Amino acid sequence: MNRLADEVSAYLRQHRHNPVDWCPWGDAAQARATEADRPLLVSIGYSACHWCHVMERESFEDTATADLMNRLFVNVKVDREERPDVDRIYMDFLIRTAGHGGWPLTAFCTPDGRPFYAGTYFPPERRHGLPAFRELLEAIADAWRTRREELEQNATQAVAVLAQRPHGLASEPPGAASLRRAAIRLLERADREHGGFGQAPKFPTPSSLEALLAAVDVAPAEEAREALAHVVRSCREMARRGLFDHVGGGFHRYCVDADWTIPHFEKMLYDQGQLLRVYAEACRRSGGPTAPASGDLVWPIYETVAWLRREMAAPDGGWFASQDADSEGEEGRFYVWTPAQLAEGLGAERADAFAAAYGVTPSGNFEHGTTQLVDIAREPRERFAAERAALLVARARRVPPATDRKRVAAWNAWMISGLARAGSVLGDAGLLRDAAATAEFVLTRMRDERGRLLRVYDEGRARVLGFLEDVAGMLEATLDLHRATSEPRWLAEALSLADDLVGRFWDEEQAELFLTAADGERLVHRPRADPDGATPHAAGSAVLGLLRAATLAGRPDWAGIAREALRAHAPPLEGAPEAFPTLARAAALAERGGSVAVIVGRREDPATETLANRARRLLAPEDAVVVSAPGAPPPPGLDSTWLRGRAPAAGRATAWMCRGTHCSLPVTDPEALLPLLSAA
Repeated sequence: MNRLADEVSAYLRQHRHNPVDWCPWGDAAQARATEADRPLLVSIGYSACHWCHVMERESFEDTATADLMNRLFVNVKVDREERPDVDRIYMDFLIRTAGHGGWPLTAFCTPDGRPFYAGTYFPPERRHGLPAFRELLEAIADAWRTRREELEQNATQAVAVLAQRPHGLASEPPGAASLRRAAIRLLERADREHGGFGQAPKFPTPSSLEALLAAVDVAPAEEAREALAHVVRSCREMARRGLFDHVGGGFHRYCVDADWTIPHFEKMLYDQGQLLRVYAEACRRSGGPTAPASGDLVWPIYETVAWLRREMAAPDGGWFASQDADSEGEEGRFYVWTPAQLAEGLGAERADAFAAAYGVTPSGNFEHGTTQLVDIAREPRERFAAERAALLVARARRVPPATDRKRVAAWNAWMISGLARAGSVLGDAGLLRDAAATAEFVLTRMRDERGRLLRVYDEGRARVLGFLEDVAGMLEATLDLHRATSEPRWLAEALSLADDLVGRFWDEEQAELFLTAADGERLVHRPRADPDGATPHAAGSAVLGLLRAATLAGRPDWAGIAREALRAHAPPLEGAPEAFPTLARAAALAERGGSVAVIVGRREDPATETLANRARRLLAPEDAVVVSAPGAPPPPGLDSTWLRGRAPAAGRATAWMCRGTHCSLPVTDPEALLPLLSAA
């Protein structure tokens, strides 16, 4: 085994038997490169990455290729899920120099880590316009020997460019107009037939769907209807077709076609948590779980949660990171079916009906005559529930894909948010218990001795100092838990996280929320957060969290930082609002201000909970619900003015709907809350 033998990362351990003399990222690898006077070859991927596995089989397990790598370079393996800061630097460089990115990411750097050349997957022989990997290795090594000074200068210039902030001026401050423009641009790219955006490959893009849902509140009526309709259409198509695992539950990463038929089969935790939020909010805005429009919005939540509880729940707490796309060396093999396999699992008669409903044919729609299930019949979900359950039992006899058992703080945070929002909309106490248990795990087991959030938990220990997306994700998660339960503990945790976020990630001089903490590892430059993509823009998430926390805590300083960050991002937000949907949502919230429903009543009184639940279903996800017993002191951290002078009307549980410094008259009837919200 090589130097990765003692690593905990599942991705790094996958490479511990390679003949390549891999080093983990760190000072030791850079010192070794400096001493040997060789470039660094930095290879970045993640455990569920299909093409990472392909390049490993073709090149990293090949002795001749490994000998060349060991002789010419100091080779470093990086798990991008554990080190998004390192990945961000080299991915940003790759996109700027090549115009595209992806994984595996292969970067060639000076011994101190400055990049001078990068690419993604390289084949063992010349193919599709790509050089053979061994040819590339020799060419890079030759350039290092013969044009060293030029490469060093290019690397220095590259780092300087990476550190620059986008230039430009915005014509107006960010606000609700930013969100409306983002929605208009997104709808221009909308696939009106199949849902989602653009053509193949088709990604679920939850951040964009959340922006459309939020735009319902700021757009004219016709635009608002169009935005909500497109989200519902997208949710329906994603759930009924091949992106969704109809036998086991849960969403695959993306589809290779425009109509959601054939997925890239890996399942990522970050997709599940974000999509739970989307489906829950689409359900809330469509009239709630019993409304006819919510027919295809509720069951995907429950089937996804069933898979998560069955296969992704860690025995010691939290949720595992991902499941691989491959099993037995083939992508999708675990998930697809033939007519004969259906007959074996269901019997001939039931198999024929199921095959007709889910598109299973002798020729198939995938490789080797197999079929990825697509619900073409679109029957009520209960129609084939028994058949799907029987196939799940049959599928359990197959060799499953590998599960990456690490827990990532940010990804668990999005799960907390998804479960809390779904539990609130659906009135499901079990989902709320899962959310609370996850938060308890992260906040107690994933912190260091100084109380700082750590990013990764695996094999009984937490490690890697948390990044902005981890802290911002947990800030939003605890605020969502407080909104769903009104438990003071979650508010206290949220305010502590907000204070930590400002103290370690906010740079006042540059008006920037950086991806890495001020007390984190020093890299060739301090990276900023990625725009929205597979995961939310961390700075946008942080701004949303700070605005929400500031409203509850009465902290104008936090709100000021959030608005300053928005002003600093105004030029790119104005130029391409569809690329920053999370920031656009934050800009709209900053302009309108957060709403707070204040309910005063005895906790054990059902009327108190009825008022609180009604408020939760009426208010937007970023708004708050505060519940307090009559005469009780404010919970720690809550601005006392929210409860000052609040007394139950005639001894009955009473609610006030507030925005900014203005609150409605008190009401005791839950149905009276809707007119109050409309007036606000």
